[in-house]
Amino acid sequence: MAGISDADTAADVAFVVAVVAGGLTFVPSSLRALRGGRVGVGLLMTIAGAGALVLGQLGEAAALAFLFSVSEALEDWAVTRARRGLRAVLELVPETTLVRRDGVVAEVATDDVRTGEVIVLRAGARLVTDGLVSEGQSVLDVSAVTGESIPVECTAGDRVVAGSINGGGQLDIIATAAPADSTLARIVHTVEEAQEHKSNAQRLADRVARPLVPGIMVLAAAIAFVGSVVGDPDVWIERALVVLVAAAPCALAISVPVTTFAAIGAATRTGTVIKGGAALEALARVRVVAFDKTGTLTRNRPVVVDVATNGTSRDTVLGLAAALEANSDHPLAAAITAAGHPTGPASDVQTIAGAGITGQVGDHDVRLGSPRFVPGGPLDTEVARMMESGATVVIVERDRTPIGAIAVRDELRPEVPTIIESLHRLGIHTTMLTGDHRATAVAIARAAGIDDVRAELLPDDKQTAITELRSRAAVAMVGDGINDAPALATADVGIAMGALGSDVAVEAADIAIMGDQLTHLPALVGHARRTRRIMVQNLVLSGLIIAALVPIAAVGMLGLGTVVAVHEGAEILVIANAMRARSNPERPAARPIRNRDQSELAHAHA
Repeated sequence: MAGISDADTAADVAFVVAVVAGGLTFVPSSLRALRGGRVGVGLLMTIAGAGALVLGQLGEAAALAFLFSVSEALEDWAVTRARRGLRAVLELVPETTLVRRDGVVAEVATDDVRTGEVIVLRAGARLVTDGLVSEGQSVLDVSAVTGESIPVECTAGDRVVAGSINGGGQLDIIATAAPADSTLARIVHTVEEAQEHKSNAQRLADRVARPLVPGIMVLAAAIAFVGSVVGDPDVWIERALVVLVAAAPCALAISVPVTTFAAIGAATRTGTVIKGGAALEALARVRVVAFDKTGTLTRNRPVVVDVATNGTSRDTVLGLAAALEANSDHPLAAAITAAGHPTGPASDVQTIAGAGITGQVGDHDVRLGSPRFVPGGPLDTEVARMMESGATVVIVERDRTPIGAIAVRDELRPEVPTIIESLHRLGIHTTMLTGDHRATAVAIARAAGIDDVRAELLPDDKQTAITELRSRAAVAMVGDGINDAPALATADVGIAMGALGSDVAVEAADIAIMGDQLTHLPALVGHARRTRRIMVQNLVLSGLIIAALVPIAAVGMLGLGTVVAVHEGAEILVIANAMRARSNPERPAARPIRNRDQSELAHAHA
């Protein structure tokens, strides 16, 4: 008997430890939420556990605490994310910069730059804040901020943004904002605010629990009070406590996290990282998908797409251009040298910042550059056609005569039209948000099958567009750059191209596609919808079991042991159903979600 007594004592101690350890993970937060007027599954689990303890059922209380704490731990594991990437964006800004003060160029700390001061931006330097070019001509790599893959020309009077890299001649820039208020700084603050807003969003299980918790509490109190008035208070108070345990949402509490865990695991096997159940639930509700262009719909590798000639062969035009560009690090140079073989070595090569290149190839004087720098002459019609198609045009001139025009463009990924078509079959509207010129954006969108195009957008503009789209339907944003971060964070679901995308984009997003293709996107949407259906099935099953147990327990037809046994069976059923979410997301869901106003979305335009 002593041995049995010792075993019982050890079991009781173990149960108490389990109750305390498990309860610490959700009881304090549930009570804090209650003080703030919020109720959820955690509060009902707290009340049920307390009822089990009052009835002396330490094992049941320990089981409640253990199951719920484990489910919460699974959810926390899925939602964990590093914060390094977001703050890394500010490291793009150098610690010091050159400014002109009293006619003298001095190096000062970036934080000391004042609005209205003249910043001297030399070749290769990164701009520390937004400004207006007052003197000089150059090309700027603005891909970190606008996402535009091809550098843009700038001259006096042009506005430039923080994070741009000077790829040519020296520029004098009047600062129009302090570094702390620059475009890059606003990106960081915007992402943080949007993520904080998202973290307060209510999950599916909590929405179910919100009316359930007070209802169960009122019912248990009514049973105890009315029963005590008409009968034995001890009997009815005990029945009220049994009702609380019967109403313990064990199956409900684990139904969503276990389903989420299974679905996230399945998505991970296809190279997709989903940062928690909230992202998965939101993706299931998405009716609009907005795409960034550069690096998302396109490869972010400009290529030669067309060559127009004026009495000279295509190979000659490309050969002369490749000869001058052979030693250039300009992004267009790589496209031109890949398309043509140099006709010979070039000499006396000079780069004219923001304009083009001149040099000698054999016995010929050769010049190439933008139409602003090299007139197209008889090629003007072809040049206009190329520019209307969204291409960047380079004119090649030999001995002062234009002999050809080369069109360079960042081309669409070959799989994109099929992906867009699959999304449309799912009832999802698509739109493009890009910092590129409108002609380029329209050409790419037309080839992709996207009819809603919003071009020449800065990060704030993309965020505004997402906010507008969200007023009509749930929106997913797909992007890969720093400039996409505010839009990714603001959307109901942010989806980042994880392998090639910036750390900031991956941090701001809720889902990261670790490959460099969007092939799995339609299947991922279908997977999310199927997962949500399984969640709803589990919640309905859990609710029906509670609805059946509570009245039977209230009239004394079920003892505590039977109630606990039914709960255990329900948990097994819920877990078995949740495991169906482990199937790989291989194809889109068969049933599209009907848009409430597809025509309104299709014609929405910034």
